Amino acid sequence: MRYLPLTDADRSAMLSVIGAGSIDDLFADVPAEARLSAPIAGLPDHASEMAVERHMARLSANNTTAGSVPFFLGAGAYRHHVPATVDHLIQRGEFLTAYTPYQPEIAQGTLQVLFEFQTQVARLFGTDVANASLYDGSTACWEAVAMAGRITKRGKAVLSGGVHPHYVETARTMAKFTGDMLDTSAPILSATPDDDVLIARIDAQTSCVVVQYPDILGRIPDLAKIAAAAQAQGALLIAVVTEPVALGVLQSPGSLGADIVVGEGQSLGVGLQFGGPYLGLFGCREKYLRQIPGRLCGETVDADGKRGFVLTLSTREQHIRREKATSNICTNSGLCALAFSIHMTLLGGSGLSDMAKLSHIAARKAAAALAEVPGVTVVNDHYFNEFAVNLPKEARQVVRDLADRRVLGGVSLGRLYPQEASLANGLVIAATECTTDEDIAALVSALKEVLA
Repeated sequence: MRYLPLTDADRSAMLSVIGAGSIDDLFADVPAEARLSAPIAGLPDHASEMAVERHMARLSANNTTAGSVPFFLGAGAYRHHVPATVDHLIQRGEFLTAYTPYQPEIAQGTLQVLFEFQTQVARLFGTDVANASLYDGSTACWEAVAMAGRITKRGKAVLSGGVHPHYVETARTMAKFTGDMLDTSAPILSATPDDDVLIARIDAQTSCVVVQYPDILGRIPDLAKIAAAAQAQGALLIAVVTEPVALGVLQSPGSLGADIVVGEGQSLGVGLQFGGPYLGLFGCREKYLRQIPGRLCGETVDADGKRGFVLTLSTREQHIRREKATSNICTNSGLCALAFSIHMTLLGGSGLSDMAKLSHIAARKAAAALAEVPGVTVVNDHYFNEFAVNLPKEARQVVRDLADRRVLGGVSLGRLYPQEASLANGLVIAATECTTDEDIAALVSALKEVLA
């Protein structure tokens, strides 16, 4: 498609129709301090393609990539091995699109992949149904809160202190426009989650209780206990899974009583990708099917009795009247869903379990080694592949000092909760099947130097 720029006359005509005096009028809602009054200093107006490539290569050389150094970052984004088969298959011409076609029955291959993806997510989460994906885990979390409000006709959501703060902020941003009240708190750096404190916050106005499993500190809450307490008050339990590999060894949230289960699919097939694109997972009980956001693909037979796939349910505003829509979510993360599904298929049930066990073993080794470092206290009693430690000094600086020694040593709680002084010395450390004994030794050695 050729690029055909508008003329000044074209622009003037469009502005006249909408009643704007100038293009600048279109940005009136953007605060003045956030608008540029001149070109960005230091950026050239233009350069040759070769010059840009060389410049970008120099800039990228400043990055420390996940696979180049010992890597212990987690807190919602995890480094797992993604088989080369995944990248090979998703780049095939018939798959290389992030969109479900608008005449979906023509694209039987795409619909079949999404149907199988939904099946995998539903089985992983222990839910009756799952949709064809959402943007990422944080937006899926908010959609679950909004869905719970529609079902219960209530406007108060209770969020556990163990829910990832980025997910909480996403929900808080959206709640500004819906009027929902969010009852939130910060986590306490303790060995076990405060399940009883959370349960005490549930009342007759609560639409849902949101619990991360495992939580931001790697702890494993008692979902069955929380589900019973929530449902006794007429509220729904929403379980948030930021590390789906954990479900290779932990009981599924659905089997423990969760009404809605959401999560981030990045760990399987997608990779870290410098922060995105990622993949929102969403499953629920069948009785709530009509309230699920996004869309679902289904299996059927054609006029000749042959197996086929269709777009079964699409309650988004592009398909139905806006006032009837469950969400303005406009698409599914099709290509990332395909990557997830391929990786899951390659692993199979036993492969996912083996991958999870290797990750847990690596985390146990790391925790045992760090417990021997003077001044370091491992906080958790139980965890999957991620745990918190308490350091004798502020963790943000420790992380920077470790990076200077070419070790990416974890995520500081001070970065996630800058207003919580009690968490400043907390550090969240993740390990996966990619973590070697040499990586753990390098972390311990560097940490001893930093803390000396």
